[in-house]
Order: sequence, then structure tokens, then C-alpha cells
Amino acid sequence: MSTLLETRNLSKRFGGVLALKDVSLTILQGEIYGLIGPNGAGKTTFFNVLTGLYPKDGGEVFFDDQPLRLTHPHEVALAGIARTFQNIRLFGQMTAMENVMVGRHARTQAGIMGAILRHRLQRAEEAAIRARAQELLEFVGIAAQANRLAHHLSYGDQRRLEIARALATDPKLLALDEPAAGMNESETRALADLIQQLRAGGVTVLLIEHDVKLVMGLCDRVAVLDYGGKIAEGAPTEVRHNPAVIEAYLGTA
Repeated sequence: MSTLLETRNLSKRFGGVLALKDVSLTILQGEIYGLIGPNGAGKTTFFNVLTGLYPKDGGEVFFDDQPLRLTHPHEVALAGIARTFQNIRLFGQMTAMENVMVGRHARTQAGIMGAILRHRLQRAEEAAIRARAQELLEFVGIAAQANRLAHHLSYGDQRRLEIARALATDPKLLALDEPAAGMNESETRALADLIQQLRAGGVTVLLIEHDVKLVMGLCDRVAVLDYGGKIAEGAPTEVRHNPAVIEAYLGTA
């Protein structure tokens, strides 16, 4: 498999705190790659730097064999990286369908004037956006909720909706920030099935998750952060038995 994402010595500082310290990792096309570690280890900071929410203080990022500019989130999305958030960020007063359509507008061509004038291209594009949004709602299993307001959906369905909205940007890499947080066992199993379907559909997945059982059973490779630095990387079985990981995160139980 070819390399899709590579970070070299990625660093981020907040005042006197080095939140990311020379983090280098490589994610291959078609992988499900896990990023784990204790609270405060730098996992979400890594996501925020990677997706342009925080400026990096050092290092380089390469995506799809090209240097990746991390200046603005919309540039990162257009390059082919989408994400979800640890704290769900949906438009609560919009329907599920409208939330996904918002995500799809990142790939539209008609522009502002087209929306104002409502010319033929814009109308055709809007119909295509709605059709694609419907496909994605079906894919994540909540098509029946298409016309419900997002804040009326169950917690698990809101998680699925956020994934559908991210997929609407046609990402090559989907970064999921604790997607199983707050889910029960059956919801977590369904999420694992969905992530496998994403991979089968050609999407590479980068997963932050505290559910170690989920990560170890789902991911091809896992990296572990502690105090902003990478302390281990490898297949789940290797990482699980790494003494540094056991001491910092997994414990001996």
C-alpha cells in the first residue's frame, strides 16, 4: 500500500507547554490507523493541527505525495481530509439532510451568484447535492431521520450524522475523534461495522478512541502518544505488549 499521510516532527506549543513533540507517523492508503494515549497526551491537538484549526509550530505534513498547507480548515478539507469532533458539532436547528448538504457544498461549483440567480447549473447542482446527501444518510443508516432536526436525533444517530456530513466532502482520509464516546456496546459494534464499510469503500480512517477494545480489534496499526510525544507504533498486538505503553496507558490489568 502507498503512503497517504506522513507527518515529520510535527510540533505544537501552547505557552510553555509542548503539546506535540516531534510527532512523526505514516498512514497508508486503505488503513484503519488508531491514535491512543492518556488524557492530555496530545491526540486531539494532533487532529486540530492536521485539520488547520491550530497552526503548527514545527514539522512538515505530506498528503497524497504533496506538502499539505495547514493554513485554513477548508483548504485541508478540499485537499481530501475530513474530520468529526469529540464534542459533536452539528447544526441543531437544521435537519439531518440539511447538515449533510452543508458538508457537500464544499465540493460545489455554482458559487454565490449561482445561488442568488438560481440558474440551470445551480438548480442541477442542488439536486445532485440532495441526492448525494440521501445516499450518505442511507450509508450510515439514518435515512429515515433525514427530515428530523439534528438536535432531536439520538446520541448515536448524531454521531452517524456527523460522519455522513464529513463524508459529503469526498475525503480520502477521515479523522474520527472519539466516535464511540457515550455509545453502548451494541452502538459501538455498529460503529465498528460502519468504519469497516468506510475502508471497503476506499476511505482511509484515522481514529482517536479511548475504547481500547475497539481500537485493538479494528485498527491495522496503532500509535500511542504520551505527554505530546509518540512512545510506540505498530500492530495492535505489538503495542498492547509494549512496556512503555503498559506503564503510560494500558496498565497491567
